[in-house]
Formats: sequence, C-alpha cells, structure tokens
Amino acid sequence: MITAQSLPTQPVPAAPRWQALWRDAVRDPHELLALLGLPALAARLPAAATQQFPLRVPRGFVARMRPGDPDDPLLRQVLPLDDEDRIVPGFDLDAVGDGAARGGPGIIHKYAGRALLVATGSCAVHCRYCFRRHFPYAEETAAADRWRAALEWLAADTSIDEVLLSGGDPLSLATGKLAEFSEGLRALPHVRRLRIHTRLPIVLPERVDAELLAWLSSLPQQRVVVVHANHGNEIDAATAKALAALRDTGATLFNQAVLLRGVNDDAGVLAELSERLFAAGTLPYYLHQLDRVAGTAHFEVAPERARTLHAELAARLPGYLLPRLVREVAGAASKLPL
Repeated sequence: MITAQSLPTQPVPAAPRWQALWRDAVRDPHELLALLGLPALAARLPAAATQQFPLRVPRGFVARMRPGDPDDPLLRQVLPLDDEDRIVPGFDLDAVGDGAARGGPGIIHKYAGRALLVATGSCAVHCRYCFRRHFPYAEETAAADRWRAALEWLAADTSIDEVLLSGGDPLSLATGKLAEFSEGLRALPHVRRLRIHTRLPIVLPERVDAELLAWLSSLPQQRVVVVHANHGNEIDAATAKALAALRDTGATLFNQAVLLRGVNDDAGVLAELSERLFAAGTLPYYLHQLDRVAGTAHFEVAPERARTLHAELAARLPGYLLPRLVREVAGAASKLPL
C-alpha cells in the first residue's frame, strides 16, 4: 500500500535568482552612502522625498559606482537629495499628459496605432528623474485583473498594431504573468508588434534568464525591447551578456536615454554610451530632454545646451549611433525633435 509518507519528497523549486537579488536591493539611503564611503552626503537626504518615492537600487548596480565619489553618475541617478523638495514653477505631477491619454484600465493611448499598457508599478530601481514618480499605479495597472480588461480594450480597437508594455517595469512581473498576457494577445491578429520598455537588463541583468528568453522566443509577434541606460558605466560584462541574449531571441534592441545634468551632459560621455550600446548589439534611439516632473528640476539641461551637445555628438559619431534628441509634449501626436 502506498501512503503519503512513502511517496518521495519533491524538492520545492527555488525562486529564480533574479527575484532573490530583487529582494536584496538597497533601500536605506544611509546604507548606500556607507557602502560608498560617503557619509557626509547624509546631510542632504530629504525626509519627504524618501517617504513618497523611496530609494531602491540593486546591489549589482551599486557595485558599478565609484566609492568615495559624490558625483558618480550612477549614484546621482538614484540617490535622493534635498533638491527634490524644491518647488519649481513648470514642474508638475503629470508632465507628459498620461492622465489625459487614458484609454482604458492601465492603458495609455497617445499615438496612432500604438497603445501602452502600464503593466505594473514595480521597478528594480527608483530613478530620481522618473517621469511617473507621481503616477497613480494603485488605480492604473493593466495586470491587476489578469489582463482581461486590457485585452478587451485592445480587441475592440483594430487600429492598434503595436502594444507597448511599460510601467513601472514590465519585467518585474514573473515570466508566467507575462505569458498569461501574451497568450491573450495571440487572439488579436491586428497586433503585429510587442514592444517592452525595461530597465532591468541594465540594472539587474540576472532577470534575463532562460525562462524569460524562452518566452520571448516563442512570441509570434515581432518583438522590440527598449532598454534604458544613461551612462556607459551602466554597461558591464553582465549587462552586455543579457543584451546579447535578448537579441538572440530575435528581438530588436533599442536604447532610450535621458539627458541629465551632472550625469551625461557631456558629448564625450554620450559618445561612449552609444559605442558601448552598439558593442552590445543595441542601437541608441532616443536622447530625451528631461520630462518636467515635480522634484526633478535639478536634473534639467537647458534646451540650448542640449542642442549644442547633440551637434557635438553628431560630429563624433556615425549617423546610426546618433540618438534622436526629442522631448515629449502633452497632447502632441508624437515625440518632438528638440
């Protein structure tokens, strides 16, 4: 007789390694400063900003920062500073008009033929210049009801031929959750392309695991993966390996960067970023002027300076490595050249 006690014990599958690394992120600004030997910067930590939009950064990304350098370009992107508490006219909660472009639950519909799904509010890293740092994720998340409402909305509009998964970061969802959506998408033949906007391959390259790659490879739609790196120091061997693996699934890879004062407002830095991206099989696509979101004014580069930098970059690089300098304007039918 076979009893429950006599059955062999099956080991409980371990959580994917990326999830363990996700949970182990640095969340205390004081810990981050201690790891980098920068205790003096603690005097500039803002209580209000860290409560509303807390620090979060993977330890692997911290390892790419220069210890003892308060101006490290990677640190500057993630460390909350008292500059965020300044109220600056023209810097608003919704600078790009996401609220007015709501198309359905968790759906933003700004541009003809394309719909963006706010898949989740979760990110592996909290970038201080984030244009959705004030976004109401609790009410606007496409995956909240197992994608049902989002898929119904997409099915009703056959003019949509490209779906963008954004967030937050869609790759913060388990691969099974992404597969749940893509299975529903198979019933919509008018959707020809799936675009994924993600920072995880840059800040947490371990997320690009065998399960994710198998899912991407299985998709019938054309696949586009848009990553987000702002400085060449973000691209190390692990990141380059993750990007190469994504490309090997048949996906087309682009990068979108944001022009940030004190991070990459230098033609040499931008040229090096383009070169490193291309070496990793990723085309530099957009260089965004900062979205004027409340709490981010200290990152802004003046438009005149941005144009000068772009002209200097054009003189250094072949055309295919030159990102387009653009800004997003609420209500516009596309990104606008600066």
